[in-house]
Formats: sequence, structure tokens, C-alpha cells
Amino acid sequence: MFKKTFTLAALTLAILAPLASAASLTLYNAQHEQLVNLLVKDFEKESGVSVRVRNGEGPELAAQLLKEGTASPADVYFTENSPELMLLEEKNLLAKVNPATLGTVPAKYNSPAGQWLGVMARENVLAWNTGMIKPEQLPASLMDLAGPAWKGKVAIAPADGDFPPLVSAVLALKGREATLKWLEGLRDNAQIFDDEEGVVAAVNRGGVAVGVINNYYWSRLHLALGDKATRSAIHHFGGGDVGALVNVSGAAVLKNSRNQDAAQQFLTYLVSERAQQLIAHSHIAFEYPLRGGVAPDASLKPFDQLQPPALTPDKQGDDAEAARLMRQAGLL
Repeated sequence: MFKKTFTLAALTLAILAPLASAASLTLYNAQHEQLVNLLVKDFEKESGVSVRVRNGEGPELAAQLLKEGTASPADVYFTENSPELMLLEEKNLLAKVNPATLGTVPAKYNSPAGQWLGVMARENVLAWNTGMIKPEQLPASLMDLAGPAWKGKVAIAPADGDFPPLVSAVLALKGREATLKWLEGLRDNAQIFDDEEGVVAAVNRGGVAVGVINNYYWSRLHLALGDKATRSAIHHFGGGDVGALVNVSGAAVLKNSRNQDAAQQFLTYLVSERAQQLIAHSHIAFEYPLRGGVAPDASLKPFDQLQPPALTPDKQGDDAEAARLMRQAGLL
């Protein structure tokens, strides 16, 4: 009797062992750590799946995934910009996303091949110091910042992971020659910072008149400083100008993930109403949730009032040529 009981127990453990190993994920994360920690804890509570998180910059983690190839321990990659996802898609490292999950988000924000999922978005904007320039002096186009009138008045962070996608957008819309000329003009005109947090801080304290940033950097600074100490505002480019680029933050399942079901479950969670509400109201990311019907943070300009260029992720590309042009212009 004891032997039979022992055999049944052993058999039960043998059956459950693969399920236990499947109930965990390794996430390579290039999104805001605070936000992802919030989402991961909620997902673990809701699903029973444990998540190990490796944090880093988007391009750095994408390069790591390329290096690791089929031996990567990663199950899911979550990043701030679509070019890194397009690169991994081109290298055939991503699995197809469940169609029902893809259908939660407008198709234009997803992989054209269904291999990654748009989760949230943010807008490229121009931060400007309200004591140094007047609204009527703001440029009509991002391209204007390369002109002589802006010499010494503009700040950029070319080494920040958010800048190359903007260059890729200029390249897709304006061509190689115009993009290189624009980059050379910025090189001559701009103060260079390590990151866009440095850019918006310099604009706010009056160290420079304007700075090219993603919208959430200003929102986070304003939250930290309050109205009284905020001496800057953001300018939204209009009319489909490249300066109004909407950057898509997305997630993908690695093709060689050993935990495909749990990984797909995590992607489904990220665009669930529950997760999208957490994103919208966390006061961390200040990004736009991409699931329909979920309103963004009230401090943001309504998403349907933005006027971005007509540019899909596949046309924006993988940032490889953007990086080459930035090096040629002396910005990297």
C-alpha cells in the first residue's frame, strides 16, 4: 500500500513538474522600471506566473538578444521604441502574437507581420523655456532647428535611446541627404546632453531655450517640481510634421522561449483593460495606453488631437541607418 501511494505521488510530481517550470518567465525590460515593477507584481498576483526581470536600455537588450540567439533565457522583450522590435523581427527571433491579443490594439501600432504588440505610445515634443522665448517664436517644424536662427538655442541627447527613432523617422520621410544635412545642422547648433532628462532640466532652468524630448520627460519634471518651479512648457508640432512623431512601446515573445503559453499570457495582460488603466493612471510613464476606450493621464493632450506624421513601424525601420548617419554627422 505504501509502495502504491509512493508511486502515485511520484507520478503526480512528474506530471506537475513541467507545469511548475512553465509558470515562470524571464522578461528583458527596457521600459520604465517603476512601471514594469507595478505591472509585473499585478500580473503575478492575477496569473500565478512568476516573472524574473532583467532591466536595461532598449538597444542594449536588443543587441544582447541578437548575441544570445536561440540560447537566450528571455521569454519576453518589452521596450520603449519599435525599431528594436523591428530589428528582432528581421532577424527571425520573434514568435507570432496570439491574434486575439493583437486585435486589442489598432493594427497600425503592431508588427506588420504580427510578431510584436504595441502596448503604449508617446509623442515627440519640443520643451521650451517660457521666459526665454515667446510662443510665436517656436518653430513650425522640427527640421527648422538645424537652421542658423537656432544656433546655441537648442538641446538634444543623441546618445539617448529615444533619439535614433526620431532620426529614422526623418530618414523615412525626408530621405538620406536631407537627414544628414539636418543632423549636421543640429551638431552645429545644439548643446549635447547624455539623456533627455538632462535636456528638459536644462530647458527648465534656463540653460537653453528649447530641447527635443519625448513628452513624458516634461510630465515627470512637472510632477516633481510643481507649477511654481516649472518654467517651461511643451510645444506640439502639427500638420503631420516629423517632430510630432508618435513612438510605440511594444512587447514580443521570443521564438525560442521555453514558456510560450505564459509569455503569450503576459502580452495579453499588458493590453488588458486592467493593465492599461494601471499604465494610464500610475503617474510614472505618462504614456498613452493603446487599448481603445482607456483614457490617458488627464495632464496629457488627448491622443486623438495629436498630429503625427503618417509613418508605420515598418517604414520607420530598425535604426541601423539612423545610427550610421548620426556617426557620420559627428553626433555619436
